[in-house]
Amino acid sequence: MQKVAVLYDAGQAVLSTFDLDEVLQRILGIARDFFHLQNVAILLLDADTRQLCVRSQIGWDPGEEKIRLDCNHGISGASVLKKQPVYVPDVSKDSRYVCSARSTRSELAIPLMLRDKVVGVLDCQSDQLHYFDHETIDLLTLFSTQASIALQNAQLYSAERQRARQLEAINKIAQQSTAVMDLEDLLARVCALIQQAFQVSHVSLCLREEGDLVVRSHAGTLTPCLPPGGRLPVNCEPWSGITATGTTLIEKDLSSKPNTFKLFAETLSRMSIPMISFGQTLGVLSLHSAQLDTFRDYDPQALEAVADICASSIQNAHYVERIRQLSYLDGLTGIFNRRFFEMRISEEMERARRCGTGLALVMTDIDQFKKLNDEFGHLLGDEVLRQVSSVFHQQLRKIDVVCRYGGEEFAILLTNTNAQHAIGVAEKLRRLIQAWQFPGVPRTVTISAGVAAFPEHGTTRDELVHAADMGLYAAKQAGRNRVCLTMSTRAAANRS
Repeated sequence: MQKVAVLYDAGQAVLSTFDLDEVLQRILGIARDFFHLQNVAILLLDADTRQLCVRSQIGWDPGEEKIRLDCNHGISGASVLKKQPVYVPDVSKDSRYVCSARSTRSELAIPLMLRDKVVGVLDCQSDQLHYFDHETIDLLTLFSTQASIALQNAQLYSAERQRARQLEAINKIAQQSTAVMDLEDLLARVCALIQQAFQVSHVSLCLREEGDLVVRSHAGTLTPCLPPGGRLPVNCEPWSGITATGTTLIEKDLSSKPNTFKLFAETLSRMSIPMISFGQTLGVLSLHSAQLDTFRDYDPQALEAVADICASSIQNAHYVERIRQLSYLDGLTGIFNRRFFEMRISEEMERARRCGTGLALVMTDIDQFKKLNDEFGHLLGDEVLRQVSSVFHQQLRKIDVVCRYGGEEFAILLTNTNAQHAIGVAEKLRRLIQAWQFPGVPRTVTISAGVAAFPEHGTTRDELVHAADMGLYAAKQAGRNRVCLTMSTRAAANRS
């Protein structure tokens, strides 16, 4: 009776906590100390693979704790199949024995049962032959019943805490998604929030662009295998299946896959969820783990809710960006407008100041445009504006900025460019316009241009624009159809 009382007290201690890892350690500690065992372990049963996986152990040889046993192997496997304790008094004489500690001489495996269902095994080993007598086996079986209940309570508690964290994460992501309209900022914040809330190694967001999936953002601890903006063919697996069916895919073992398939070098398992808005798959949200078979216990509904929020937010961000772009475009010519110019000139001057690179501004307009409108009408004048804008846009680099400054005047920002090179660019544009055949205009159309450079002709927005305007005024005064470098007061002061 004294042993039963002690065992009861031990069972109460096991039931006093809901933390799963702490429960397992208490079970093992009580089994080891009360029953004087050298090696003791808890193996949990994977219901899908029917394998026993070591969750916690004391006394096993290094490396053996990673073992996975099929239910038809080992003494522990036999206890699962029989749903009752299996005792081997001398392991050297039993072919089922799987060594986990070289000191083991006898082994007792007791199934952890909930109702009629096996959830794991309490595996007890001794360095003495014939160590477990009937009374000890009975006491350990009674203890295993209490341990099973404690294990179930801890798992339920852990699941509830995980759901609470997930709900909190969903709420945070929804709040952030509503507050942030910039797409890049939104994707970065969402990745960081998911990675923290769902406690995975890495999170990535890929968006569909021109027939590919493009890695737009990621957060975590793994090593990327693709450069920023890396592209994945959407018609290749696994992405084609995810985007075509709109269903979540769990990949349990990616250890044999190439790094480009895994996306991150250390990835061993992955869950990928399509982001769908109004029936359209916008991209794929992926959670990556450095452990095998991580995502079986995750609630896919919670992550699919996150993916839905992401899809709606991405769609909203696209709409906002489209509206923002439209607000920066000139309605007649399709090139950028003065509002965009005012934003970019400050940015480019700051970049040139910080990096020590050149920046030039060309102010140009169409010569005698009012006379052209009076002679041929405003519709033809509008077409001239459109064609001049098209020539500028086609001839300049992608990094340069051409804007309609107002009326027939244009502003051109040339990055990483000095004054002399800017004069060459402006001359090239002038010659092209002079030679251009404008339909319906029987005479030559020409432009004049003024050039100024940062910082020699101005270190502020107003100084630089004023200097380029002075160059344009000089070109007009000299007879039009020409390019003039400014002679601003700053340049003159520098020369004196």
